[in-house]
Amino acid sequence: MTERGTWDLMLHYNVFAGVVTNNAGDGGTEGFTTNWVMGMAQWKTRGTLLLRGMLSLEAPFLGRDGYPLIMQTGEGLVDRQHPHDLFMELAAKYDLPIGRGTTFEAYVAPVGEPALGPPAFAHRPSAATDPLAPLGHHWEDSTHISFGVVTAGAFWKRVKIEGSAFNGREPDADRYDIDLDPLDSYSARVSFNPSRNWSAQVSSGKLHDPETDEPGIDVWRTTASVSYEEPGSGAGWATTLAWGRNDPSDGTPSDAWLLESSLAFGPHAVFGRAEYVEKDAREFGIGGADERLPVGDLALGYSHRVLERSGVLIDAGGRISTGFVGATLADRYGTSHPLSGAVFIRVHPSAMHH
Repeated sequence: MTERGTWDLMLHYNVFAGVVTNNAGDGGTEGFTTNWVMGMAQWKTRGTLLLRGMLSLEAPFLGRDGYPLIMQTGEGLVDRQHPHDLFMELAAKYDLPIGRGTTFEAYVAPVGEPALGPPAFAHRPSAATDPLAPLGHHWEDSTHISFGVVTAGAFWKRVKIEGSAFNGREPDADRYDIDLDPLDSYSARVSFNPSRNWSAQVSSGKLHDPETDEPGIDVWRTTASVSYEEPGSGAGWATTLAWGRNDPSDGTPSDAWLLESSLAFGPHAVFGRAEYVEKDAREFGIGGADERLPVGDLALGYSHRVLERSGVLIDAGGRISTGFVGATLADRYGTSHPLSGAVFIRVHPSAMHH
């Protein structure tokens, strides 16, 4: 962070690179990266103007099919996590105090995040040390990259209320463009911060035609989450509990639950994630619109600080997870408990404690 005249500037990043493997089906081992870099500029007058840009260089290294992630589905992929688009956010936000402790907020973004869901996994402190995406991403926070967002809201002391109009379609296979479309989806969110360590939100919204491989199907999404964070100098503990429900116009609702936590102390960090997700059978190429295939996953990981120089930290770590699937998917994977593992290096700024 630095100051330039009346502007406060910040540069932030989180970069993982490693190898992931699994024993499901034919198995396999591949290299992977998950990464983002964000720049922010803030100018304070009577109100506060915040300009924010975020980029990801996953697509050049991963290609269109992303990296292996057993039981993951979404955007036409199965058992793989799609790469983020080059442009993750290009946004402007303005906060204006309007009296009696109330502040009005406006947010406009050709690429941005509507008022729907918890903070995206890429930006949650509870997930910052885990290199892989949650299986419930498309139930909880997949709208964090929406190509066209307008949000208005107000917050008073510990409560914030927001409403958004946005483009609800998932990004297409071209990860380098900006897919602007009409703002034909909408959402609302209420957030509550009872103390400096706790934050909770409830949100709901209608996504118009979100999946390119399922045209004409709208989805009503509802989420709730609670997060705890206890930061410290060189240490910290963060935990998130989240629930998401998708109710498609042509089928039955499905739910996803997530509990994740990260604890950093000195050069060490341990993290874990537990999930339960009701997957749409059609995404695996089996079953119909009303058939749900429950899957579960339990992951544990550890990383260790190996280098700190000039404000840059480098950690090395590993992660192992076991899945839980029913008979239908056990036939697909050759086991009811598919195992996967990863080793990685993480590069991030020293100001980031998780």
